[in-house]
Amino acid sequence: MHFSNSYTSLDDFFYERTRPTPVHDPHIFLWNASLAEQLMIPNELKHDPNALAQAFSGNYIMPGSEPIATVYAGHQFGSFVPQLGDGRAHLLGEVLDQSGEGWDIQLKGSGRTSFSRGGDGRCALGPAVREFIMSEAMKFLGVPTTRCLAVVTTGETVFRETPLPGAVVTRVASSHLRIGTFQFFASRGDHQALETLCHYAMGRHYPELQEEGENQYVSFLSKVMERQIQLVVEWMRVGFIHGVMNTDNTTISGETIDYGPCAMMGIYDPRTVYSSIDTMGRYAFGNQPGILHWNLIRFAECLLPLIDADGEKAVHQVEPVLAAFSDRFEKEYMKMMGRKLGLASLKKGDRELIDSVLKQLKDGRLDYTVTFNLLTESLKSEAAASQVKKSLGDVFDLWQERLRDQEAVLQEVQELMWQSNPVVIPRNHHVEKVIQASLETGTATSAEKFLRVLRSPYEELAQTSDYQDPPSDGDSDYKTFCGT
Repeated sequence: MHFSNSYTSLDDFFYERTRPTPVHDPHIFLWNASLAEQLMIPNELKHDPNALAQAFSGNYIMPGSEPIATVYAGHQFGSFVPQLGDGRAHLLGEVLDQSGEGWDIQLKGSGRTSFSRGGDGRCALGPAVREFIMSEAMKFLGVPTTRCLAVVTTGETVFRETPLPGAVVTRVASSHLRIGTFQFFASRGDHQALETLCHYAMGRHYPELQEEGENQYVSFLSKVMERQIQLVVEWMRVGFIHGVMNTDNTTISGETIDYGPCAMMGIYDPRTVYSSIDTMGRYAFGNQPGILHWNLIRFAECLLPLIDADGEKAVHQVEPVLAAFSDRFEKEYMKMMGRKLGLASLKKGDRELIDSVLKQLKDGRLDYTVTFNLLTESLKSEAAASQVKKSLGDVFDLWQERLRDQEAVLQEVQELMWQSNPVVIPRNHHVEKVIQASLETGTATSAEKFLRVLRSPYEELAQTSDYQDPPSDGDSDYKTFCGT
């Protein structure tokens, strides 16, 4: 692999140079062959399981890699923590893929750093398998996401509530820059470092902004808002609940990051929370748009001193961008929900129809994925139409009337809905079964079988039906945990 290390070109107070802590007995547990092809992993490495395990456990530092741990801050459940950082992760560097696009390669669970805050710097196998499964599922659902290249077992024990087998995850991201990265320097009043970080981030993700002069920071805010709106709208499309939408988990690139206490919504309810640490429901499914707005306001606060030395003038410039959030989110959300319902173009009254459908789902305690899949199937199946009409009642008739009212032909409507409504998602109970099987057997057989289905979420494979069933208890007692 040919590493570059652009982040190490910044001053050393942006990161700590630190090497992963070697592990006792590394073995490849999960390997992402298609991602490895994209990243052009050398054949001599790909075809040597021992070499792969050594490289992606952190035991062997590949040529050109300069491992670092990055520093950042963040609002965690609304409370500001002035210093966080990579407490169990090492950024190895960046590589170019087949199309010349750059990607960060990061090891997670690779040992302590000065940002560990008393933690052991390690990751257990269960959370590692969860991150691999969930990030692959999100990728093929069409949701912007970080991905996993590998999960390596370490041959060591990690102690949480109980002793657990240890693992290291290799995470691939377009960058690991977070709103919290900017908050770290803004909270210290280090405007020079903040300016350096902004130019680095714009150069990496929004190079078109570098020619905008004094307005570039306002445009930067707007661009990050655009990417994050697109991301959260996609979460809402497939029923994803992040579970820990802190500012340190909100990326500048607009990718999903951190699959700790995440989950998928089954029965539709905007108040759905599964995270054991989200006791107040701050990051419930329906709260995610509002939390995104809150996080973006925190990002705007970081940029104020760069926009104008006069604080009032700076606020005056960012206020219109932040005030436009609701309209911008609503526009993208409506387009997304319109596609889920087969509406090629929206018109007055469609919001009322969408709200009526969602109300019927909530009041009837209907499964989000199953219901939209049935609506899609109802376009060609009388049995599906009859089944979903029993659930939706008069709302189903209103929807069909609206479809007849548009110019789009049936094939176009079907295509819209097939592309928007998955037939299978990584349902929580199946994720847990796969994780448990991985721990009990010490093999990835169940995970690989699950992944084959999740990589084709919009088509029916022979094994798809094995993973479509909603949980018998409606996930009523389901809880997810952070894993640290």
